[in-house]
Amino acid sequence: QVRLVESGGGLVQAGGSLTLSCVASGRPSSRSIMAWFRQAPGKERQFVAAITGSGNTDYADSVRDRFRISRDNSKNTAWLQMFSLKPEDTAVYTCALADFTGRMVYSVEKYDYWGQGTQVSVSS
Repeated sequence: QVRLVESGGGLVQAGGSLTLSCVASGRPSSRSIMAWFRQAPGKERQFVAAITGSGNTDYADSVRDRFRISRDNSKNTAWLQMFSLKPEDTAVYTCALADFTGRMVYSVEKYDYWGQGTQVSVSS
């Protein structure tokens, strides 16, 4: 019964930064994975970053070393800090949660709950 709400999207110029937030209502399991996906215009939704309840993280190669995912279990919140943004980062970013999962998962179909998305637009 987890519900996810994202915020923090906006318009930024190339090289800039944004931080996205995802707040979960209904307390997520400590074994859950919270993740960010994105979908650019005309493209399939793709994995961006994920974090386990214990703080282990992973990133898509395209954002590794530029994005940081974090999580505060006491606040039921995850963040995605995005630095050195590029026009190709433009997409709707959506928070997702895979419930009762101790191991990292990357596929859309493995996630149980989804937010409604927040737009990130990077101008060139």
